[in-house]
Amino acid sequence: MAAAVLETVAALARETRTGGAAPQVGLDTTLERDLGFDSLERAELLLRLERACGVRLPARTLVDAETPRDLIRAVQAGGAQAPAAATAVAAPQPAPAPVPAAGVPEQAATLVEILEWHARVHGGRTHLTLLTETDAGPVERTLTYGELHDDALRVAAGLVARGLEPGQAVAIMLPTSIEFFAAFFGILLAGGVPVPIYPPARRSQLEEHFRRQSKIIDNALATMLVTVPEAHAVALLLRAATPSLREIVSVAELREAPAQPPAWRPGPRDIAFLQYTSGSTGQPKGVVLTHANVLANIRAIGRALGIRPTDVFVSWLPLYHDMGLIGAWFGTLYFAVPFVVMSPTDFLGRPVSWLRAIQRHRGTLSAGPNFAYEMCATRIDDRALAGLDLSSWRVAFNGAEPVSPDTIARFNARFASCGFDPRAQMPVYGLAESAVGLSFPPVFRGALVDRVDRAALARSGIATPARAEDAQALRVVACGHALPGHEIRVVDATGRELPERHEGRIEFRGPSATGGYFRNPEATRGLFDGDWLQTGDLGYVAGGELHLTGRAKDLIIRGGQHIHPQEAEGAIGSIAGVRKGCVTVFGVPDRTAGTEKVVVLAETRETDPGRLEALRAEIAATGLALLGAPPDDIVLVPPHTVLKTSSGKIRRAACSDLYQRGMLRAGHVRLWPQLVRLALIGAAATLRRSLRRAGDVLYGAYAWALFVPLALAALALVTVLPGPARRRHAVTVLARAFLAAARIPVQVAGAEHLPPAGPITVVANHASYLDGIVLLAVAPERCAFVAKRELTRNPLARLLLGRIGTRFVERFVVEDSVEAARELAAEAAQGTSFVFFPEGTLRREPGLLPFHLGAFQAAAAAGAPLVPVAIRGTRSVLRDGQWRPRRGVIQIIVTPALVPDGSDWAAAVRLRDRARAAILAACGEPDLAARGGRGA
Repeated sequence: MAAAVLETVAALARETRTGGAAPQVGLDTTLERDLGFDSLERAELLLRLERACGVRLPARTLVDAETPRDLIRAVQAGGAQAPAAATAVAAPQPAPAPVPAAGVPEQAATLVEILEWHARVHGGRTHLTLLTETDAGPVERTLTYGELHDDALRVAAGLVARGLEPGQAVAIMLPTSIEFFAAFFGILLAGGVPVPIYPPARRSQLEEHFRRQSKIIDNALATMLVTVPEAHAVALLLRAATPSLREIVSVAELREAPAQPPAWRPGPRDIAFLQYTSGSTGQPKGVVLTHANVLANIRAIGRALGIRPTDVFVSWLPLYHDMGLIGAWFGTLYFAVPFVVMSPTDFLGRPVSWLRAIQRHRGTLSAGPNFAYEMCATRIDDRALAGLDLSSWRVAFNGAEPVSPDTIARFNARFASCGFDPRAQMPVYGLAESAVGLSFPPVFRGALVDRVDRAALARSGIATPARAEDAQALRVVACGHALPGHEIRVVDATGRELPERHEGRIEFRGPSATGGYFRNPEATRGLFDGDWLQTGDLGYVAGGELHLTGRAKDLIIRGGQHIHPQEAEGAIGSIAGVRKGCVTVFGVPDRTAGTEKVVVLAETRETDPGRLEALRAEIAATGLALLGAPPDDIVLVPPHTVLKTSSGKIRRAACSDLYQRGMLRAGHVRLWPQLVRLALIGAAATLRRSLRRAGDVLYGAYAWALFVPLALAALALVTVLPGPARRRHAVTVLARAFLAAARIPVQVAGAEHLPPAGPITVVANHASYLDGIVLLAVAPERCAFVAKRELTRNPLARLLLGRIGTRFVERFVVEDSVEAARELAAEAAQGTSFVFFPEGTLRREPGLLPFHLGAFQAAAAAGAPLVPVAIRGTRSVLRDGQWRPRRGVIQIIVTPALVPDGSDWAAAVRLRDRARAAILAACGEPDLAARGGRGA
């Protein structure tokens, strides 16, 4: 048995070393320090040991075992393993007895009120099921809403008895367990502020781990730490490092106090918890999230997903990160969706356990970062898939790190035979500063991958669609639209909002947005751009959907080229001899060239000089293919040199700092002629960008210089010309003259659908104040415009629009609005043609709003054709809230005329729905009505 374990360890070490000298593996060789095994390689080792020794190893072996001697003990303690096909998948649970739907706590304003509502309405109903992997298989423990509430009350009483005061922070350093849930709500019920931080992976590293976490505890001014009993031994160490910390306590100790009614009632603006970002360096950044922030995000996500009473959420995500805490736990708590939760360690040790849990509990919702889907696609033995059924899975969230189209394709292909539907794939985008979620694609649409011209994006920052034959196209996964009630925009370095397919910095605003970082005013100031929050990410919008291209701080600008490191890191990590996932590409200033050098830092176990030179040559060739030029410096380092966050993300800035301080082994340096060339290219690119910005400003001024005199001419003509028809004709001519002189092409498709004579009703979407000018130029002159009455407050607009026969309608006073609708219907019945914007208003956010019914009542009363018209491009030329137009092309799509099938209310409703569907299909923007959008 011992020989088999040693040989299995040695074989994996030889494979990962790729061609180097065979490592010497003894009983006390350390897996991490001597062999460099990371968590993924440990997971592979566990799988091989189970095959070789015919045992089932506990998932804890993944983190507890330090040496082959530890592995031998675990194998000797393991039981005989049954045939793989027979034990691969646990039988699905029988369907639970139906529970009468009790709705959701719509009036709740805090997390505490949510729990209290559920405990009061259906306290005996199961809230969560905790799965724990054991030698004999998964063990389940359930927790009802009432049990959670009672347990939290006991914890709260213990905290108050130890002197916790309202508003004081309490750190939680617990693994996924019943104790974590009780501790979190116990802190809230006691008036404290929970601060979840990640627990140590190994108990042997407890002291070292606490030293690293002391900065967070100190920044939060935490007075207590709730953790495992073993932590008491280092209480003196933590107290010395964090003066605010008074006590380290376990949940078991807190439960000893008798439960008492809570004396503290948090309000919606009180802090719900502090979420410390995993990549924080220096002064920690604790995102302040109020109860109102968290509930707004949960409700918006629920509306975007269409949460159903039959949904079941299965999760292994850590509870100290926002995706597991808010997205999985709080979301299921609010919507009363059964929550099946397991430890991240169990998933890492045996990835198939996640999928088995989905089958057993008929999970419909589940989530993970991209690496989780990659592990399932590549690290699960084929025998373990026998009988696996994933057909219940309707939403597979993929977020928290860059989403790889290759990973999605591999996962879809691997699990298609298990019933997984590719349409369930949902790449999403979010960040702690927005609670958790910010943009979601349509449900059951599947992943949408945009292929863009790599060179064009690097050169100009424009995501130009790539040609079909372009093998070097960059593939970017769409992350959907902003959640209901939230907005996203893309801006350049000056804060100017960019049109579609222009790469820039992503900003957002909405009710989920944090107010800043706890006790970190400098970072808070850097977070805000007016009332917009900076995400720190780069991307572009295409088809109304957000596409991420990288982190702003990670962008490298070399010779005017914009280089995103993520794709190069993945490609270099796939080279034999380089440790996958342990590569970083970053830029460092090159003052000689006036640009940035591109540095590749890659981990390898190779030590042979010849093999290292071959690796450098292969990395240089890969960099040349992806970046357009070889890296300026290639640094090959031993395992565990590349710095990562607690969640496994590469810390590029920290690696760059080590490099610039000379703390990494020097690599190849490029020669001065290339530096001169790059400096010249960089200067030329800077000049081009400056000229483009100046051109934008000049164009805006030119457009206004055209518009003002033409508008004054229109006012003069409508004043002196007799009859609305002549006035309308004059304004039409001037509108066409403005668009032509401003060089704004208007492309009309489907003009044959406009009846040449007779009464008609034209309805169009409303994306910009430019829409009226465009329709004046292209709509039949027999059509009178219908506009909102607020425009009459401006005397010039009232004069111009009124003199060409515009009808003004009231939107807010119900009696006046109803009367206006009757008058329009009467006119339409007598043969008058109209142009309506049935949304009634416009917004800067892309998307089609709900339609008001007035236009369709008029059309139904007249029995005349109704022509839906889609306007595209005006939002990019002149977006709401901006007054400087940009160059752009406008498209008018005239769809086939619709004939009312009656004249009553129901016929008007049917006509509205048919017209809106036609415009939605042609306008290229998302459906805000389906996502809960409302007009102003």
